[in-house]
Parts: sequence; structure tokens; C-alpha cells
Amino acid sequence: MARRAKKKQELGGLAEWIVTYGDMITLLLVFFVALFEITEVDVTQYSQLISSLNNIGMGATTGGNTLSAGRLAELGNSISTLPSMEKGKLLATAKTKAVSLFQPEIKSNKVRITSDEKGLVISLASDAFFRPASADINIEETRGMLVRLAELLKSPELEGRTFRIEGHTDRTATDPGGQWFSNWELSSARSLTVLHFLTDFGAPESRFQVAGYADTVPIADNATPEGRAYNRRVDVIILDEGHL
Repeated sequence: MARRAKKKQELGGLAEWIVTYGDMITLLLVFFVALFEITEVDVTQYSQLISSLNNIGMGATTGGNTLSAGRLAELGNSISTLPSMEKGKLLATAKTKAVSLFQPEIKSNKVRITSDEKGLVISLASDAFFRPASADINIEETRGMLVRLAELLKSPELEGRTFRIEGHTDRTATDPGGQWFSNWELSSARSLTVLHFLTDFGAPESRFQVAGYADTVPIADNATPEGRAYNRRVDVIILDEGHL
């Protein structure tokens, strides 16, 4: 009885559950602040937040357990990872900026902006940028888009980042009597053309990688005209730290 009375005195007369309840309210507040601008939330930080919410109530009798080290800390998600979290947030900021810069082209399907495990992907529709079966860019109609893209790539928030340009085609074979022996040559040539224009407009050439994938990485069904149009693209990728 004496120990129980002493414990109640340490809590200032409050029930034990009030400590855990306070933790829960704090976490919920952070959760809704994160939802307020979800485009600015780093994936790692968001996962940590969800994990913390899932742990609420596991130590309800003792209270305060949400502040102790757990699995996430053992996996390396601690205060020492804050620099990498900040880099992830900068990439999220770059995505927001890219969506704003290319809003008209996104609406007309000339540009698509997505994220995957490699990083931030800015897809240029080949039909809008190139003449059919050609690596000659239609610069009269696309100059403004390429200038804006170059400005994004050389912006301060992307300083030190590596970029990769990947050319893709549909499954339609090239003309054997034409300029390109196969789609491998065509996709590589289109990547190089985009590289030359971006660097001409000020993007840092030393930070680029270039590749051609022909029809090996489709994003839509090649059996339909619409699917083939989606597959004909040049992806400009702002690489994440793990894909340099």
C-alpha cells in the first residue's frame, strides 16, 4: 500500500494512463500537421510517424514508452539519420517545384512527373518532343519546356545531385532501311539529344548519366496505340541517394 501511495504521489495525483494519453495527443497533432502538406513529408519520416502511432497503447500501464529506443532506432532511424531525411525532403520540394513549372504540359500529357525507387522522374512524351522515328528534337515547340527543365536541374536545392536520362520506345520495329538499325540506337540517340539541349541551356553536364532501353521498360500496354504512345518517352531522373 505504501509503494502504491508513493507512486500516486510522484504522478501528482493523476492516474497512470494520463501519461500515455498525453503521448497519443502529441503524436496525433504531429500526424495532422504532416497531413496538412503531404507533398513535403519525407517517406522515412512518415513511416516513423505511422510506426509510433501503431505503438500507442502497448505500454499503457507504465506510460512514456513511446519515447524509448525501439526497432526503428535499431535499424538506424535515429537522430544521426536527419541529414539523409533532409535530402529526401529537398527531393520532395523539387517535385513540388517541377509540378508547378510544368503544369500546362502535365495537363496536355506532354510531361508526366512521378516518383519511384530511383528518385524523381520527369517523363517527356516522345511524340511531343521528337518527329516520328527520329532523334531530331522539335525545338521550336519544346524550347520553353527544355529551358525550364534545365533551370530546375541547376537550381540550388538540387546542387550535388546526379541525373540520368533514359530513352524508351514502343515495341514497333524500326525501318531496316532507315537511319536506326534498332530501337536501341533510337532510344539512346534521343537521350543524347535531350542531354545536349539541357546542357546547352545551362544544366551541369558532369552530373548526367545517359542510357537507352529500347522497348524493354514499358509503362503501358504495347497492344494499344495509347499504350505505345505512353511507352515512347525520355525520362529525366533526379536520382535518389541510393541510385547514384
